[in-house]
Amino acid sequence: MSEDFYDVLGVSSDASTEEIKQAYREKATEYHPDVSDDPNAEEKFKKIQKAKQVLTDEEKRQAYDRMGHDRYEQAEKHGFDAGESGAGDPFGGMGGGGMGGGLGDIFEQVFGGGGGRGRRRPRKGRDLRTELEIDLEEAYEGVEKQFSVERPEECDNCGGAGHPPDADARTCPECQGRGQVTQVQQTPLGRVQQTTPCRRCEGEGTLYSERCSECRGEGYVRNEATLTVEVPAGIQDGQTLRMEGEGAPSPEGGRHGDLLIDIAVREHEEFEREGDDLRYRLPISFPQATFGDTVEVPTLDGAAEFEIPKGTQSGETFRLEGKGMPRLRGRGSGDLYVQVQVVTPESLNEEQREALEAFAEAGGDEIEVTEGFFEKIKRAF
Repeated sequence: MSEDFYDVLGVSSDASTEEIKQAYREKATEYHPDVSDDPNAEEKFKKIQKAKQVLTDEEKRQAYDRMGHDRYEQAEKHGFDAGESGAGDPFGGMGGGGMGGGLGDIFEQVFGGGGGRGRRRPRKGRDLRTELEIDLEEAYEGVEKQFSVERPEECDNCGGAGHPPDADARTCPECQGRGQVTQVQQTPLGRVQQTTPCRRCEGEGTLYSERCSECRGEGYVRNEATLTVEVPAGIQDGQTLRMEGEGAPSPEGGRHGDLLIDIAVREHEEFEREGDDLRYRLPISFPQATFGDTVEVPTLDGAAEFEIPKGTQSGETFRLEGKGMPRLRGRGSGDLYVQVQVVTPESLNEEQREALEAFAEAGGDEIEVTEGFFEKIKRAF
């Protein structure tokens, strides 16, 4: 297996995080020392784990892609945390007159009393993202919505420890049970002593005789969780809700990540939404447009009445104040804009025909009631 982490997992350099995790699961199943007949299974399994650890951490992956495999490994070998923001390329400027990223870590070692990566606070778990679809009526009223999401959770079989409770434990010979190893390196500032977590025991100070069969030593498994979220009234399509602590667990014992919920509001059969405003098309008859009328229009809060004035033209728009969507985290509501559409009848009885002919003649037109007649009436009117 190639040293390159992408080759180790058999994925391309632009693979998504989910593709990388899927490839890791397949490779881990194939080369797990407990099940594989490959004589180098243990070594390959360690490489697979390392590749997954780096490529599923956004900061570490960016550093790895920027620096390349050899320089990234060199940085980690010397105790620099290439994945931390601001660390950059710890060897990027040391050979040419400048001192590149990593200098802050060196100063901390010289002037701050050591600690390095081991002093860092445990990072929180990864944020997860899902989508929730709601109706326009639910967006208007606000709704308590139940949904399911697949996420990593602490393994029940081992309680997140990664090994069975009855597994034999022994002190790690690499760090002598301290969970940390100390390295001395030569830098432009002189000899620097740096303490980092032990890689063999992953900072625990203890090695166990077996891994948990359920989670394969990861400490967590993927489960489907059912959650309930409060969707506030007035939320718009594309906005995101955050549920704190409902994301992935931290591999370092920190707090859980958050769950981000992207809201998708379904299109409505009658209303078009524009921010906090709604639009509605209302068909009216020619007499209503001519003489005016009081009509009812639907709203998301029941029917509302408004006056159509005399001589209303087809396509005119009227505003019903406060009949739109409630403003999210604000006061009041948007408006409802009603566009009237004069409907031309497809057929006329004899009485209607005679009346319209008389109307047209009174306006100075001698015309026959044929197709296009109503357009001529509009001009005459």
